[in-house]
Amino acid sequence: MSKPVALMGRRNLTAALGVGGLVLAAPGIARAQTREIVIGGAASHKPWFEAHVQAEFERKYRCRLTFEGTRSLVNLEKMQKNKDKPYISVVQMDDPVMILAVREGLLEPITATRAPNVARLKPGTMHMDGMWANYLQPWQGIAYNSNVLRTAPASWSDMFENRFRSRIIVPSLQNTEGLPNLFMMAHLISGKPMAEAYKDIDAAFAGFRRLKPNLLTAYSQMPQAFSLLEQGEAHMIVGALSSFGMQRRLDGAPVGMVAPREGIFPVPSGIAVVKGGPHQDLAFAYVNELLGAEVQNRIAPPTFALPTNLDAQVPPGMPSGVTVHPIDWAFVAENRNAWVQRWDREMAL
Repeated sequence: MSKPVALMGRRNLTAALGVGGLVLAAPGIARAQTREIVIGGAASHKPWFEAHVQAEFERKYRCRLTFEGTRSLVNLEKMQKNKDKPYISVVQMDDPVMILAVREGLLEPITATRAPNVARLKPGTMHMDGMWANYLQPWQGIAYNSNVLRTAPASWSDMFENRFRSRIIVPSLQNTEGLPNLFMMAHLISGKPMAEAYKDIDAAFAGFRRLKPNLLTAYSQMPQAFSLLEQGEAHMIVGALSSFGMQRRLDGAPVGMVAPREGIFPVPSGIAVVKGGPHQDLAFAYVNELLGAEVQNRIAPPTFALPTNLDAQVPPGMPSGVTVHPIDWAFVAENRNAWVQRWDREMAL
């Protein structure tokens, strides 16, 4: 029969409990274990997340952040498959995909009580009663070859000029960034204010038919489009993303990026809390930090984006004083498939 534990010597007691006394130490390890939340975002977000967000947040909140970089639709699929037991706490996704997540009941509303910085956001950057918010606004304007065009385009309507025959590139409507061109075209052709024009899709397609002689291509892959621009085959990309165009200029390519006088469009950069995800207090704290001026001042410059917090500074080189036209993504979600089918019928090159 083994001895009672109370009568054992120190060496025998250690042996009975396991090598190194691990059993005794286990409760202390559990108490000291660092809390962790998983962020589901775009793969392209990871560099600025690691450089400007992660370390400071982990220090401030004594936790660990894990970033899973992929596409928005993949993040949506992860939430769907793990709806009964979510492992992701926060998602950073495109606004159109956020709508799908809202419809499936996958998101937790963001309130001023749980994320006070929402009170300082620009109008139009909170969506569907606070189901998600925009933490940055990369923007869409016109990218141009600065070796070919010594003067930057001043208006979206410049794309109709005869000198640009077979020299204009636009994004396909299969791409999310192709949609703002549809709304701007409706505005230019109908003459209506943007708030009304964006629903005049017939006018938009009439404009694209008029533009057709000037189109070199409608791209589905952005790098190939910029390659054509930099080689001089194309003179302008209408509806280009600031995050790509301004980076290419920084890399030394002959690319200029301009905000035309009619205004620009925000690129959807949404953030939301996953319903039922782990450590909801940390999830809302993370959202609150990204909606705050301090973090936006750090991440807006390297992403070539406009901040959404009214107290944040517009980075040097970004457009200021220009109209940023909001997009009704619910309207887009209802009609996009029909628009894409019409585009395929009417805009084949």
